Amino acid sequence: MNDSRTSLFCDLDLAARIERAESQFMAECTRAVGGRTGGNSFSIPLAGGVASFAEADSPYNKVAGLGFDGVPTAAELDEVERAYAACGAPVQVELSNLADPETLDVLTGRGYRLVSFENVLGRALAGGVEPAVPLGMEVRRTREEEFEDWLDVVVRATLHPDTQGVPWYEDFPRHILENAERDGAAAGVVHYSALRDGVILGGGGLRVADGIAQMAGAGTAPEHRRQGVQTALTTARLADAAAAGCDIAVVTTQPGSKSQENVQRQGFGVLYTRAVLAKQP
Repeated sequence: MNDSRTSLFCDLDLAARIERAESQFMAECTRAVGGRTGGNSFSIPLAGGVASFAEADSPYNKVAGLGFDGVPTAAELDEVERAYAACGAPVQVELSNLADPETLDVLTGRGYRLVSFENVLGRALAGGVEPAVPLGMEVRRTREEEFEDWLDVVVRATLHPDTQGVPWYEDFPRHILENAERDGAAAGVVHYSALRDGVILGGGGLRVADGIAQMAGAGTAPEHRRQGVQTALTTARLADAAAAGCDIAVVTTQPGSKSQENVQRQGFGVLYTRAVLAKQP
């Protein structure tokens, strides 16, 4: 296969498609948490997006996909804010800079404040992708009996991030990160491992939806960084996504981060930025 590096232009239709896939993923993860805990999880449709609460401190507690199918009304936002308040959680909205500008006006008028940014990057997959795996390394789907080792590596990587670029706005405890990975799998994320001599060096996830390959996180054990692990994981997942018929791959990173640098080396370009806005209960 050829390694396609076609530059992408992100118009409103493409942004809406990506945000819709993200919203669906949040809703499916939240359902998975509800099935696991039997708790007070919820997923509320909101102006084309979704407001999700999975469990306390979960990364799936967010409002995603707003601004591409109407502007949320005061009554709709009242309902969402009451639901989060009942769980003792803030409302966190991830809003694309390509969303209807009126959405931002409505949110700031209700007291939401800007707390962070994140970049959404994409790469076309037309023509396929050739995996780039260093000699002596293997990348493949994680076997069931390897999952706990995979989970330990990925969570340790998340808890010890590279310090380059803008730091993440949120920190999550270990057990919540572990829960999030398990629930992501229930929502369709497939796990990949990079191994050398049978030892898992790093891992990543891939979810396919509507022709979009969502690169659902990746991490390398701190002791194995700078050895080409991320390049190997990225290209292997891209190759599988292209073979599955996806036309685009997307990934979310912190601005200026090592993760962004890594994926840009693999042909990803910034499509748009999300502003992260929050309102305390």
